[in-house]
Amino acid sequence: MFAVIRTGGKQYKVAQNDVIKVEKLAGEAGASIVLDDVLMVGDEAGTTSGTPELSGVSVQATVLEQKRDDKVLVFKKKRRHNYRRKNGHRQYLTVLRITDIVTTAAQAQE
Repeated sequence: MFAVIRTGGKQYKVAQNDVIKVEKLAGEAGASIVLDDVLMVGDEAGTTSGTPELSGVSVQATVLEQKRDDKVLVFKKKRRHNYRRKNGHRQYLTVLRITDIVTTAAQAQE
């Protein structure tokens, strides 16, 4: 079974025991998080998509760690104007392990 979730303005296709990196979410390492913004659920029998999200479906995850991503360099230059700017950015990330995809009985019948 898989699910498509939305968090941090991005969409992720996840299954049980997947490890994903998402934009920072509140929670210490070892904490449990419920992601309610599920857009699609599927398995061998077929898929169910929401408009835009499904009600009664959630994804449970465990926080593995809070970390920062690799540095991204931002360099601006205007030629012949002696204009150069160099900046760096490191995004805060949360590493999650998907523990379960929970659907209600009513959702499974649709």
